[in-house]
Amino acid sequence: MTIRRAFADLSVGQVHYATCGDAETPAVLLLHQSPRSWAEYREVLPLLGTRYRAIAMDTAGFGDSSDGGVPASIEQWARVACELLDALGIQQADVVGHHTGGVIAIELAAAFPSRVRGLVLSSAPYTDEPFRIARAQRPPIDEVAPSEDGSHLAALWQKRQGFYPAGRPDLLEAFVLDALKVGHRVEEGHRAVASYRMEDRIGRVTQPTLIIRATDDPFAAPHAAELQHHLPHARIVDIEGGMVPLPDQVPEAFAQTVLEFFSTLP
Repeated sequence: MTIRRAFADLSVGQVHYATCGDAETPAVLLLHQSPRSWAEYREVLPLLGTRYRAIAMDTAGFGDSSDGGVPASIEQWARVACELLDALGIQQADVVGHHTGGVIAIELAAAFPSRVRGLVLSSAPYTDEPFRIARAQRPPIDEVAPSEDGSHLAALWQKRQGFYPAGRPDLLEAFVLDALKVGHRVEEGHRAVASYRMEDRIGRVTQPTLIIRATDDPFAAPHAAELQHHLPHARIVDIEGGMVPLPDQVPEAFAQTVLEFFSTLP
């Protein structure tokens, strides 16, 4: 199935997205982790496209999307995602978010409830005050100091290597490519997540919700039960052996989990 790529002219400038599937079918919007791009869903898009108009956007300021000079925040990114739905003539969509994308998905569902039918939160953290304090005390997640000999590229690789499956250098290559494209703003997504007051917003999320727990993701797996506590209508599905790059690590299992959940919605 063919993936088509395009740009939409939105408030921040040109926003890039990729789409797969029939425009007449229901829409599903896919939101990526930081500092990735739509390419995180490259293998997932055709699988969802068999039943949906599947759309993977580059969050404002990431991939090939402009940030418009607007300060990075979860709220801003959710507004731009809603603008993309407007630009594509989509009144309501199912929404899937992975890591940072899951946080954006929560804000999108909270701020624009009529635009979101169902919600899949994949490896999303719960970002309350203890989370913010803990994050402030830790070193940067992906930021590395530039070096003349290029050793910072290896350092960028090595920062993530322990959280990626062995024998899959292609997944780390995809991460490094996206991180280099973002450049000095590589940490923006992590900072936006760390400053988001999810405890003030999550109570507004009433849409049917699935929480995907990647069992071997040490950053996100512990948050699944906490998210479910604040979203008592949600249920948890584990993807065994899943790690930080879940959608492009196991695209078939990821897509099947998403499709099975959305097929149960009215």
